[in-house]
Amino acid sequence: MKTIFVVDDSDTNLTMAETALETHYRVMTMVSAAKMFSLIQKITPDLILLDIEMPEIDGFEALRRLKLNYALAGIPVMFLTGRTDAEVEARGFELGAVDFVTKPFSAPVLQNRIKTYLEIEEIIQQRTKQLHKMQNSIMSVLADMIENRDKGTSGHIERTTVYIRILIHMMMERGVYADELRKWDIERVISSARMHDMGKITITDIIINKPEKLTDDEFRLMKTHAIEGERIIDEIVSLTGEAEFLRNAKLFAGTHHEHWDGSGYPRGLKGAEIPLQGRIMAIVDVYDALVSERQYKHANSHEEAVEIIMKNSGSQFDPEIANTFFEARGLFKAVGMNEQ
Repeated sequence: MKTIFVVDDSDTNLTMAETALETHYRVMTMVSAAKMFSLIQKITPDLILLDIEMPEIDGFEALRRLKLNYALAGIPVMFLTGRTDAEVEARGFELGAVDFVTKPFSAPVLQNRIKTYLEIEEIIQQRTKQLHKMQNSIMSVLADMIENRDKGTSGHIERTTVYIRILIHMMMERGVYADELRKWDIERVISSARMHDMGKITITDIIINKPEKLTDDEFRLMKTHAIEGERIIDEIVSLTGEAEFLRNAKLFAGTHHEHWDGSGYPRGLKGAEIPLQGRIMAIVDVYDALVSERQYKHANSHEEAVEIIMKNSGSQFDPEIANTFFEARGLFKAVGMNEQ
């Protein structure tokens, strides 16, 4: 049974809504937005019916605060209001409301509006889930093709996928680049990171699997994998039309070797010129390379890898993301221990 919060400073409206909905839903009523924010820490509703005109925290401000919280931003909100002017509706929809129910409301109207919305939302979620499953499968196949060619990086893609999830979630918890992360479909972004080395498919096996350190000429050729990754992903986009699906993958592929101080490749981007995707993957990619054994080097310890990354904070790495990595270092270490 789906849970609906009804937030209104009128006991009459709360009683009417509860009576209308309690047969089909678990209805929880509260007389203020403050009480809603207190309860929502323990129970996540499927829908919130929210009065606009309330003392202390009105409906607009309550919705704004919900949308600023990543964990709560996806909860749909219908406004309850006695005002029907266009300005009120425009502001509500701009803030992210899904519908308006005019007060005083009748039970059948309220029931039908909620039933219709939740049924449509469920269909959308099912289809979205199916689409994401298909997209993730494509990502996995392409990523496996890349990794199977590179004998020295076994498990790199799976590990970096776990690491990037840890780092992004820690950034959200700490409010690091919160405004930008709030706009992301986090799971889709994490999945697309699997294609960050897509361009390596264009590099000869002789270089990919060379047991010794690369020469300068070989390294120059290896560095082209960033641009080549972008090119390949652009070709996939042109054939499939799935621009949004692959937009993040292209950013990961093309910018994860850029450095915060501008000394990286392929374009020498500096600071915030580097997309956030690239700045996050830069740390994750380097950490995994450091703690992994290669044909030409021994693995660094977790502690050594952390020290190296923090030493290069502000030069190679975005310092805010590096500091977040430092806070999450124990989780990174746990992943490595599970791999052993």
